[in-house]
Amino acid sequence: MNYFFEKYGRECRFLTGENDEYPAVMRAFLSPLRYKNKMYLYGVNTEIGYNPEGTYLYIGPPSPDITQAENASIACGADIYRIDRAERVYRGEEIYYIWAVLRRTVETEENDE
Repeated sequence: MNYFFEKYGRECRFLTGENDEYPAVMRAFLSPLRYKNKMYLYGVNTEIGYNPEGTYLYIGPPSPDITQAENASIACGADIYRIDRAERVYRGEEIYYIWAVLRRTVETEENDE
């Protein structure tokens, strides 16, 4: 499975908030989640208008184990995603991959102060 992450995955960084100077780097898949019923989606009002926060499915390698950290996030390119939920998927007794639901964070002036 790691072969597919390395060959086709997008480079991401796992930010724990503790030691983000040298964040863990991995390759993973991110895909937007499209809800049929939009009542579960919400967004943020910013100075320039309404910005819907995107919800994404993350499929990544077993290491780093993103299920263990609280208040952690994933950075891919210029975007930062908050981890809403993450779980391990096992193959036998070994962690095969990790899936998570991520929510893109939206920076506002309040967050910058």
